[in-house]
Amino acid sequence: MKLGFIGCGNMAKAMIGGIIDRGLISPKEIISSDAFQPSLDDAKEKLRINISSDNKEVASKAEVVVLAVKPQFYKSVIEEISPVIKESTIIITIAPGQDLEKLEKTFGKDVKIVRTMPNTPAMVGEGMTALCANSLLDSDEKEKIKEILSGFGRAEYVPEYMMDAVVAVSGSSPAYVFIFIEAMADAAVLLGMGRKEAYTFAAQAVMGSAKMVLETGMHPAELKDMVCSPGGTTIEAVQVLEEEGFRNAVIKSMIACADKSKKM
Repeated sequence: MKLGFIGCGNMAKAMIGGIIDRGLISPKEIISSDAFQPSLDDAKEKLRINISSDNKEVASKAEVVVLAVKPQFYKSVIEEISPVIKESTIIITIAPGQDLEKLEKTFGKDVKIVRTMPNTPAMVGEGMTALCANSLLDSDEKEKIKEILSGFGRAEYVPEYMMDAVVAVSGSSPAYVFIFIEAMADAAVLLGMGRKEAYTFAAQAVMGSAKMVLETGMHPAELKDMVCSPGGTTIEAVQVLEEEGFRNAVIKSMIACADKSKKM
């Protein structure tokens, strides 16, 4: 097997689906385990991957193993699989608060580890994943892992000290964006628009705006200024956002998120 997942929840399935859809790894070369059998059965039916109830089987068969379990289970899972992890096996983690030093100590031996932080837009192939690797991976192995994790969106290597900022700016931020979309939709409904249409208009506006930032290379402030005509409707709305502390609320919430990540 080329790729193994220990844990087969929503994030794991999103990652697997993107990797398969982009033709990076075939379903027959992917295996997953999970304590919840219905989740495995669902993955086998929809993704056509191999499944197992044994974490050790996944760890021993796969060249790359993704630990897709909750942070509180990392220690017990790592202690379980460590004896069967080969020198060539690459471990990928996706949980916040699990730094490379802690992971290496838990394994109790030299293991190739890539710490990552994906986000839920991976479920629609638009994820953003940050990566950092320990010194045991060579440049080809690091590039291979980046290619795999680009199967469900974008992936970039960052220094490990930036991981808490990554949690705040991309790992948790979909929740902030969903609140923003919901608030805009609520306002549109208040102004007479139907609920379904309100969500569509708000969500498309957010998606299109984000695409402009990524594809034009222009500073967000420049793009904002393009919409704000002198004495117009948009600058009126922006003035209210500034008056109500919109920027400050976003910044403070992200600092709180990063601080929580550091304590995990």
